[in-house]
Amino acid sequence: MFLRETKAVQLSLFDILPEAVKPVIELSELFEAYFDCRKTKRNTYNALAFEVDYESNLIALYNEINDGTYQPGKSIAFIVNKPVKREIFAADFRDRVVHHFVINKLNPLFNQHFIFDSYACRMGKGTHLGIQRVNRFIRQCSHNYTMDCYILKLDIQGFFMHINKNILYGRLCKFIQTNYQNPDQTVVLELCRKIIFNDCTKNCVIKGKKKNWQGLPASKSLFHSPENCGLPIGNLTSQIFANYYLNLFDHYIKHDLGIRFYGRYVDDFVLVHPDKEYLKSLIPELTGFLHSRLQLTLHPKKIYFQHYSKGVKFLGAVILPNRIYIADRTKGNFYEAIQRQNVIARRHKPTRDEKAQFLSSMNSYLGIMRHYRTYRLRKGMIFKHLSVWWWNLVYLRGGIAKFAVKG
Repeated sequence: MFLRETKAVQLSLFDILPEAVKPVIELSELFEAYFDCRKTKRNTYNALAFEVDYESNLIALYNEINDGTYQPGKSIAFIVNKPVKREIFAADFRDRVVHHFVINKLNPLFNQHFIFDSYACRMGKGTHLGIQRVNRFIRQCSHNYTMDCYILKLDIQGFFMHINKNILYGRLCKFIQTNYQNPDQTVVLELCRKIIFNDCTKNCVIKGKKKNWQGLPASKSLFHSPENCGLPIGNLTSQIFANYYLNLFDHYIKHDLGIRFYGRYVDDFVLVHPDKEYLKSLIPELTGFLHSRLQLTLHPKKIYFQHYSKGVKFLGAVILPNRIYIADRTKGNFYEAIQRQNVIARRHKPTRDEKAQFLSSMNSYLGIMRHYRTYRLRKGMIFKHLSVWWWNLVYLRGGIAKFAVKG
């Protein structure tokens, strides 16, 4: 049965529709996806090349999507080392436009079915809310730190690389057919199929050197993923589809198991409960569900189980009774980011793009840290370590909350 479904979901939906009834997308929606896409990628080489004649390029893409000839292009594969070592596949800009088009269609529907405490890639949520919610879970479960409660934190081994494409697309088909009733439903399904089953490793350009992959576990690389498994980190669709993939798991925990205090950010999730033995007994239950329904495995070395008084590290913060600290790794990454910017300023006068990168990097750390009691930490890091050359070009606003470029 599973093998028959595997072959069925990979059959192009355009192949089984008569020419006269093939649906089309709206050109205006593709333009909207393009403008969404270029907000964050406008200065990349691919984006600039596309933008030179973006109207003609979008019309060509529009025609390819509507006649069923669109195929994903080459990706660029490279390694990043911060915050942890990861393999990234950057899709071609025109493919990113398609990703935004699909997600603009589906995201409002996904959000109606996601639990509240799923924090990743959702408007108005994110790491800060995740940290605050887990802090609230502990406070409520322990009755304001007057009773015992316990924290179980888990994550999934090689999550993105082990997402089963057949399971994902099979569930996605049912979801779209049930919840998305627009005339272009078939086109959206077809684009999802092409995005999910596109094998980036067969059509990519390696950026950097092969030695950059040294030290990266095989479970974190698409080049070593099981057959028909794995979504590329770096694509908008991968992030949203991964969230949808684990939505079944979220509802199992919240509704089938009845766990009130539960939250998840991507594959990092926390359960809080007053019964120590019950919480411990859930580990094999969760393991079995993930394996049987989603073909995923809990990371055996990342099982954290402690009394709430010991605190818990979650999303770059350490949550303890009555206080939340920024984790040491976040402090270290901030320091290293400052040093990287110092190297640029000492070598030459920063370009416009380098100034923009400075603001993006520094303000992202300040944005995270200003939510917590870190004023002295931020002040010390910036005034002790930031090169004087940068102070000729930038200044601080709102105390020590945000950098801006002079002039």
